[in-house]
Amino acid sequence: MTDGGRQAGRPLDCRPARDSLGRTIRYWLTVLVVRVLVRSYLRLRVEGLERLPAGPAVLSFSHQNWADPFILIATLPLRPRLFFFGPKEEDMRRGLRNRLISWSGTAVPYRPGKDDLLGATRRVAAVLAFDGRLAIAGEGRIHAGERVLLPLNEGCAYFALRSGVPLVPVAINGTGWLAFGRTVRVRIGQPIWPEGRPTRERIAALTGGLAQALGALVTDFPDRPPPGPLGRWLTELFNEWPEGVRPDR
Repeated sequence: MTDGGRQAGRPLDCRPARDSLGRTIRYWLTVLVVRVLVRSYLRLRVEGLERLPAGPAVLSFSHQNWADPFILIATLPLRPRLFFFGPKEEDMRRGLRNRLISWSGTAVPYRPGKDDLLGATRRVAAVLAFDGRLAIAGEGRIHAGERVLLPLNEGCAYFALRSGVPLVPVAINGTGWLAFGRTVRVRIGQPIWPEGRPTRERIAALTGGLAQALGALVTDFPDRPPPGPLGRWLTELFNEWPEGVRPDR
């Protein structure tokens, strides 16, 4: 395929269409179910909610677990609508998780190959023009350790500069182990307002500032002991460790 807006022979249904009643219903149903399930298993604490810009924004969140996007769905305001950049899959019709993400209408998918860069950029621009919030796992992969932050990709800064929207650091702590009744904290930092065009120097500088802000948000959360068998199973249910197994900490 040479068109970044198509995959596996079918057009990607990822544009936030204002007139799609079915897509809107699927989104609200997803939010309702996720909030009930997440709040039934975990205790959620949100800090800094007043810092969220009222309009479109790029949210860069720390990433320890497959459940992090669902934590954000369960804690952030219903409006503006929340979208997620990823997952990076060749075909979003493969696998139960990918099919559910596509069905919910919350994903802005992209293929791992560089040939999809233009298509992904257009899809991101459509979300932000729609006044949506785009959430991105800036580290690009999960990690172990509540106070750990891996080097950030430059995509968050690039999209924020290109669309002229604020970049917001969001720390998610407590998902290292998903134990019943434990508290998960979502801490929202001060928005970073980009200036100028997305040059290499501005992207690097904005990424550095984001990493510093996000790192400061996670420094005070303690690592917790592993839970029982159910919690361990749920924690690793959809985790994809680049090392093949969970790193020892």
